Amino acid sequence: MCAVSALEHVQPGTAEADADTEVLKARLQEVTKERNRLRAQIAQDEPLRPFQIELLKLQTHLEREHLPMIVLFDGRDASGKGGTIRRITRYMNEKRYRVVALGKPSHEQTTQWYFQRYVSEFPTGGEIVLFDRSWYNRALVELVLGFCTKTQYRNFLKGVVGFEKDLFRQGTVLVKLYFSVDKEVQAQRFNRRETDPLRQWKLSEVDRQAQEYWDDFTQMKHRMLEQTSTNQAPWTIIRSNNKPKARLNAMKVILNSVDYTDRDTSLDFTPDPRIVISGAEELTRMDKERDELGRSIR
Repeated sequence: MCAVSALEHVQPGTAEADADTEVLKARLQEVTKERNRLRAQIAQDEPLRPFQIELLKLQTHLEREHLPMIVLFDGRDASGKGGTIRRITRYMNEKRYRVVALGKPSHEQTTQWYFQRYVSEFPTGGEIVLFDRSWYNRALVELVLGFCTKTQYRNFLKGVVGFEKDLFRQGTVLVKLYFSVDKEVQAQRFNRRETDPLRQWKLSEVDRQAQEYWDDFTQMKHRMLEQTSTNQAPWTIIRSNNKPKARLNAMKVILNSVDYTDRDTSLDFTPDPRIVISGAEELTRMDKERDELGRSIR
């Protein structure tokens, strides 16, 4: 029985009935709140629909041309990477894409070539693999949190550019997205995760350190952009304080990376310059902030 029907069948006049009425009223408020949230989410996602159709066309093109595609989703914690991936893949052919989110490496994997466990997840021709955090964990967080040595970090920066050039030469489409969020917005999202039972699973111990080590992670971001954004494999920054806009523009970046057939020319595929920034532009902004403020703020 739904909360409204149950409320109608409560017999008034007793303390027990009054208590039941209050419980049902509270439940009705919860249900109404969740219904309104879902309606708002549907309305938010409506502008994505034409581009989700385009993503299906992209899949068909990749399969027809036997092209493998890799999309990296890196960036700050709570910057909307997972939500964007879910919107991108919502209507995709499940047989032709995979989402890869690797956990802590096993002891055996720590003795292997660093890229090996990622390479084992690479796409075949016609397949898309979306990495929810990628090999750039080493460049962004591992050194700060003590998960790798300085030598391992330096070796990664020396090797990753050549590694990605090989992917490019072999015909793999590689898209590198860095999701950027302001410190205050990240704190708000962490607070929501702590208080919302449906989101508490998202809050990890590493997340709890994100605010404390904010400036250190900013330094690592700057160094990564400086040394690993190349003509063959450039970084694209997605400003994700506004999640719906970030999702839409991430889709546009992915769709623009391939000249696929049957593109809907009535759609505007131009990314919003307030949301999408090249790695080079982001470096310029960070350098300017550092000169003016003594540090970069994001």
